[in-house]
Amino acid sequence: MASPGVSSGPTSAVQTRDTDDRAVSSAVVPRAAPPPAPFDAVLLISFGGPQGPDDVRPFLANVLRGRAVPPARVEEVARHYALFGGVSPITELTQRQAAGLRERLERDGPALPVYVGMRNWHPFLVDTLREMAHAGLRRAVGFILAAHRSYSSCEQYRRNVAAARREIRTEGVEDVEVTYVGDWHTHDGFIGACATRVSTARQALPEALRDGARVVFTAHSVPLSMATDSRYHDQLLESARLIASRLGVADWALVFQSRSGRPEDPWLEPDICDYLRAEERGGLEAVVVCPLGFVADHMEVLYDLDHEAAAVCEELGITMRRAAAVNDDPQFLDLIAHMVRATVDRYAGGRPLSICPETERSTV
Repeated sequence: MASPGVSSGPTSAVQTRDTDDRAVSSAVVPRAAPPPAPFDAVLLISFGGPQGPDDVRPFLANVLRGRAVPPARVEEVARHYALFGGVSPITELTQRQAAGLRERLERDGPALPVYVGMRNWHPFLVDTLREMAHAGLRRAVGFILAAHRSYSSCEQYRRNVAAARREIRTEGVEDVEVTYVGDWHTHDGFIGACATRVSTARQALPEALRDGARVVFTAHSVPLSMATDSRYHDQLLESARLIASRLGVADWALVFQSRSGRPEDPWLEPDICDYLRAEERGGLEAVVVCPLGFVADHMEVLYDLDHEAAAVCEELGITMRRAAAVNDDPQFLDLIAHMVRATVDRYAGGRPLSICPETERSTV
């Protein structure tokens, strides 16, 4: 016999009567399940680079796909890579950045797996997304390893990710949605890492030249038509001003490098080599060159700065020291972890809504 007020059957509620003969419900309300975690992985997105001489021309074919580039120009760039054994450091540096992020997320949370996907070489974005999908991952925080927004440094990567997602879906593989972190070109971790690198390079100058050395920030040139459609130039200036302020430097300049395309098309200027020649005539004696627009010391840094710009400086009698890119500086790795956490926290109440399968969301 059941005790008063306790059900002995399959129903979820019974009624009892108190002395006033009032009905009291004792229905058991199921506890709502907590919302699913908004993200289950992190995807670091980078340019990619060849890992040996046999990779160079297939890699360049990927970089130049859809563009009419004269074969002589392709061979010229291939010779740049040959000077360094056909190996770009960007893959190793990106993997070190991923390892540093993974360590920070495992230590401080959220404990999300970290993957690397490249636009132009292995591990290709489509292969990485396929691997993530087969691992049961569905929602990734995307971090594009470029600080300043333009079509080529931001939008093109997003389109590459969208194309890779379409490809795996056509294979019958589950989609992996990607939500991108917000802007970080003024983040203290980026500014601090750049300032540290510039300070180290300045200390490598002869003592008599340190105080008078100009800090020259460089970034990849882009066509003026692309620059006017983005905040690329403005964001570069914002970063440069903050780094110079951090260092207490008043004498600095922003220049460009690595121009390609047709000579008749206007691109952002001045080119660093043209700038050095012009400023030497004005009495410039020493420079610290900071590759502000690059987060890894890959081929365009190694060749265009350490080879070409350094040769111009030697010819002109300008003393040059090149600051390292942020690479795996702890401050930069802390920045990446902070931006991932900020994105996870923003959607802590639930996953971001997908308007359509191709939508690539940003937190800004």
